[in-house]
Amino acid sequence: MELTIYTDGASRNNPGEAGAGVFIFQADTPPARIARYLGTTTNNVAEYSAAIIGLEYAVKLGASSVKLFADSELMVKQLNGVYRVKNEGLKPLYQKVKELIAKIGSVEVQYIPRAMNKEADALANKAIDEKIL
Repeated sequence: MELTIYTDGASRNNPGEAGAGVFIFQADTPPARIARYLGTTTNNVAEYSAAIIGLEYAVKLGASSVKLFADSELMVKQLNGVYRVKNEGLKPLYQKVKELIAKIGSVEVQYIPRAMNKEADALANKAIDEKIL
């Protein structure tokens, strides 16, 4: 089964109140929408958290192929091996994403401009506004 996942993390101030938004497409089913309040954290932690939430969902569904889109250039380049993860706070999140990718098998991580990620962005902000856990 193939999934297309759009993820976004939002942080008001940096660090500040944060949320994760995940918008998931699967053939022949309505899209899944996940909004999760993350408490106080940085934008980069929120971005990784959103990717983890989306990939955990994919593993739970038994997906064998995932296209993950995010507007965090840093996270995408780190996951694709272009940048090293230097921040100690991001290293365990990076490892978690890599573990989830290994469980799925085929995962393509791509950067998209913020303008193409409106659904996930709206969900991340909704999570902060409504403190959805």
